[in-house]
Amino acid sequence: MVDGGLFFYAAALVAAVLVGASKGGLPVVGMLGVPVLALATSPVHAAGLLLPIFVVTDVFGLWVYRREFDRRNLMILIPAATLGVAIGWATASLVSDRLVTLLVGVIGLSFCLNYWLRGRHAVTPHRADVPRGVFWGTVSGFTSFVSHAGAPPYQMYVLPQRLDKMIYAGTTTILFAVVNAVKLVPYWALGQLSLANLKTVAALFPFAIAATFVGVKLTRILPQDLFYRLVIGALFLVSLKLVYDAALG
Repeated sequence: MVDGGLFFYAAALVAAVLVGASKGGLPVVGMLGVPVLALATSPVHAAGLLLPIFVVTDVFGLWVYRREFDRRNLMILIPAATLGVAIGWATASLVSDRLVTLLVGVIGLSFCLNYWLRGRHAVTPHRADVPRGVFWGTVSGFTSFVSHAGAPPYQMYVLPQRLDKMIYAGTTTILFAVVNAVKLVPYWALGQLSLANLKTVAALFPFAIAATFVGVKLTRILPQDLFYRLVIGALFLVSLKLVYDAALG
């Protein structure tokens, strides 16, 4: 299925720029890509169309952050997230997208409210640990497979560590680059990728790539405290949107 019309391509352009900016390190904005494109097509179709853009911009994000990441977090999260993708594939015909969307939104809202009510300094920073990492990594891989909404569970695990902003951005970019690459096979098997889809989104690649480098520049110049305020604020807004979408069915 190939979509057409000015509104569709305008929505697709905005979605591609959001995805690219997120690969440059800007917090959470990539999660807005599917909801934006879903204004012009079905959410499932939107997720399939955007996956090639995620993968292409991942390549540039990997190059930019090749030296800035937390190795221990990735060693824990990558296998767990891969398992989550496999679970999502195995249960694709059984799991309600609406329920998953609701759960992801509620998790994100709960984290934000707890963060704001307790104050960020009231939470003692902790290092990466295997039990929490495996749990949240698996949930993140699963929700990323279902609706490209892997960020809220991932942030539940990583944000309390208070990583340096560039290490946080690099770890996030590398993890989801791997997850998106893993998702290619099941998305293809389920018919959500096709040559027609690739032709539809190919013209958007330059805009998404340019947005990746703009995202890197903005991430580097943002003060760390402001950066994390934006992360929490964006997580809250996206989570609120997910709950709203689930409520409307």
